[in-house]
Amino acid sequence: MKFLELLNQTGLIAAHRGARSIAPENTLIALKRSLGKCDFIEIDVQLSQDGVAVIMHDDTLERTTNVNEIDVFKSRKPYRVCDFTVDELRTLDFGSWFYGDKNHKEPLLTLHDALEFIKENNIFLNIEIKDMQSCFRDEVVVETVVKEIKESDTHGLVLISSFRHEYLKIMKEKLPDVPTAALVEGKHPQKLLEYLRGLKVDAYNLNDELVDKESVEKLREAGFFVGVYTVNDAKRAKELFNMGVNCVFSDSLTKIGMGIL
Repeated sequence: MKFLELLNQTGLIAAHRGARSIAPENTLIALKRSLGKCDFIEIDVQLSQDGVAVIMHDDTLERTTNVNEIDVFKSRKPYRVCDFTVDELRTLDFGSWFYGDKNHKEPLLTLHDALEFIKENNIFLNIEIKDMQSCFRDEVVVETVVKEIKESDTHGLVLISSFRHEYLKIMKEKLPDVPTAALVEGKHPQKLLEYLRGLKVDAYNLNDELVDKESVEKLREAGFFVGVYTVNDAKRAKELFNMGVNCVFSDSLTKIGMGIL
């Protein structure tokens, strides 16, 4: 089964940044702990200074690493991911902030390793490309992700999403067989269906506060899959699925999964 076939279903649960309620987000251990608890995993990708695709949500390192504890990096504020080489990022600890224990470390996760993981475990992956227009040209960002997908031969296992919709246009040109999803928050684009058709996306992922039954029905009738983030309440997940939403993105996999069984 390919990702598009998966999306034809409803009641799907996506692990938001991996199993981030029980493991440090966007790390390999978070992906491992998601197995068996979700239908697919969502991660965030951006580029290091030297152009390596790494898995990080924030555009700065301070919240989820120990970067501010390392003397050699103290002059590097605001600690933007794109200002550090991949070798520098590999020296950081991506786990202790979560566990509250400096001995409980987790290494950097690269897109290469994440794709190898899903291939080995036959699990689907939603790759959100973070907006990096202040650091890299759009074509460079997308081509880096495309190269990793091609080299890992994971075309059928991935979906690409982004708030920067320019990336999605380029992605469809380079890998037309890979599904894409437009991410939005706060308000819909004008002439929504026409806009999405122009992007040639397969799905529309919106925040929970924006979703309503009428919009979901129109989107589904027009052939678009609908995902909603971030849903950590089982009752709310049921309501969304009853509207026709295909998937919800959740931090609390066990709670949501048990609640909708």
